[in-house]
Amino acid sequence: QGYSSAASDVYKRQIYYHYAELVHRQAEKYGSRTALKYRDNATGKWLKISWKEFSEKVMLTAKAMAEFGIEVQDNIGVYSQNMPQCFYTDFGAYANRVVSIPMYATNSPGQIEYIINDAHIHTLFVGEQLQYNNAFKVQKESQYLKRLVVFDPAVKLNPEDKTSIYFDDFLRLGDNAHAETTVKIRTNEAVPEDLATIIYTSGTTGESKGVMLHHSNYLEAMRIHDIRLPMVTDKDLSMCFLPLTHIFEKAWSYYCLHKGVTIAINQDPKMIQKTLPEVHPTLMCNVPRFWEKVYAGVHEKINSSSSTMKKIFLDAIETGRKYNLEYKNKSIPAPFGLKLKFEMYNKTVFNLLKRVLGIERGRFFPVAGAPLSDTVNEFLQSVNIPIVYGYGLSETTATVCFYPEIGFQFGSIGEVMPDVQVRIDPENSEILVKGKTVMSGYYNKPAENEKAFTEDGYFRTGDAGRMEGNTLFFTERIKDLYKTSNGKYIAPQAIEMVMSGDQYIEQIAVIGDQRKFVSALIVPAYPLLEKYAEEKGLAVGSRKELVRNKEILRLIETHIEENQKNLASYEKIKRFTLLSEPFTMGAELTDTLKLRRSVILKKYADPIEKMYEEASNMWGSNPV
Repeated sequence: QGYSSAASDVYKRQIYYHYAELVHRQAEKYGSRTALKYRDNATGKWLKISWKEFSEKVMLTAKAMAEFGIEVQDNIGVYSQNMPQCFYTDFGAYANRVVSIPMYATNSPGQIEYIINDAHIHTLFVGEQLQYNNAFKVQKESQYLKRLVVFDPAVKLNPEDKTSIYFDDFLRLGDNAHAETTVKIRTNEAVPEDLATIIYTSGTTGESKGVMLHHSNYLEAMRIHDIRLPMVTDKDLSMCFLPLTHIFEKAWSYYCLHKGVTIAINQDPKMIQKTLPEVHPTLMCNVPRFWEKVYAGVHEKINSSSSTMKKIFLDAIETGRKYNLEYKNKSIPAPFGLKLKFEMYNKTVFNLLKRVLGIERGRFFPVAGAPLSDTVNEFLQSVNIPIVYGYGLSETTATVCFYPEIGFQFGSIGEVMPDVQVRIDPENSEILVKGKTVMSGYYNKPAENEKAFTEDGYFRTGDAGRMEGNTLFFTERIKDLYKTSNGKYIAPQAIEMVMSGDQYIEQIAVIGDQRKFVSALIVPAYPLLEKYAEEKGLAVGSRKELVRNKEILRLIETHIEENQKNLASYEKIKRFTLLSEPFTMGAELTDTLKLRRSVILKKYADPIEKMYEEASNMWGSNPV
């Protein structure tokens, strides 16, 4: 598929260990080198875990599982934020040929209860107090969940709790020869066909489905990433920021372990602005929302600068755009003057920006999980932040495609991975995927499995797109497609993406299905809006008062109009409502930050109806 012979040579030299033995094999190779790092919240220091220590903890976990009576291909649950114990538990499970089922730390009791019941989970590993409290509440009523293993020793157990055990005490259970023999036999019998994980989808529509991924899926993902990513080495340091429940972070972290990359574990997502400058990672996978905030923050800084500094910033960005996109990305030598100017800005303006963020050592930042606007993408490429945009799903063990180092196309989602087959359904333009990374099916969902695959074995992604050679383009989420009462089809995600880089818009949900025109619910970026109100001397107290202010409404209207100037008239937002409270995970948002449109339509039914009432002024706002 046109990949370099050097990349192929690297791939041919790789050994692919089953996850039952991967950590132990890497420990033999790397010994005292650092495998994992995590931040001690009490001292703020980053503590190191060597490969040898990692291997020992995994073996202790595996032996404790065997002693605990967890059998081959049993399902266990992991309900926690990112912690070293998550890795011990996963790889301890794999050594026993046990299936690990991750759950988001933000999941509600109802959400974890559904997974526990669906997967018949008897043993659940939990992180901190919130997860323990929720899990114990479910356990009291559950016919399946029998015991909890608690990662954080600071968790206070419920006085009624007679079955839970702290992780450190759990590890001591397996310290005997019988448990060790059991684990060794199971590890020796581990095969690629074993089920490794069941990852439950976020459930934007309908109930959540368990995606069954086998070790063979992960091993194939490692193999094809080696072909595309020869630049990733054991000298790298990756920041583990996204939840390990998310297939993007899980598969990426496993790939890092396969390559011998050190992983720094960010436990609290709210701490990322603090932890990045402490860690200075060379690698980090992330979702577009993170980079949209970077884009908005930089532009806020530019707009508040003096006229001289503003000119310098804008000239630096334009210089970077020309050099990286008009020359480097097209493999054309840049003019000497432009190259000199770019290098000067790269060492000053761009380096300063990246140092503030803590990513000045960054070499490769995969970004996926949602559409990334060309505006934000172009800006990041221009200031020399090495993001690599791609596309994938839980059902495809993450990556289907991503940008090549040179020759990527804006508007695309990258080049299809080696040995992954993609075709476009001629009827509805749906992206269809086939290959060894595609799931075997949904757990306990035979009817869903029939709908999920074509007769010749291609997985139906639910996304529409088009192919140009080996490059894939995403157009819209088929299930999200709206049809206005005038018969026009609109893609709400595409309109939301156009607005996503605006500094004054924090969140947006586009409305329009079976309506006369398109409208939107908007959560403004309140810190910026409050600052604007203060500078303009607007007399506003609460956020509810702020979103009723006519000057604020005019400001948002202006920004919407500016952003949608290239949209067709029927796609343009005609009315909007400003919300005083943000969309939150577990309510209007899934755990992967996707909009739950049906929930939003129901919750905000009244303000939505008001937007469609006949009015002489088609523009306006109904603050909530």
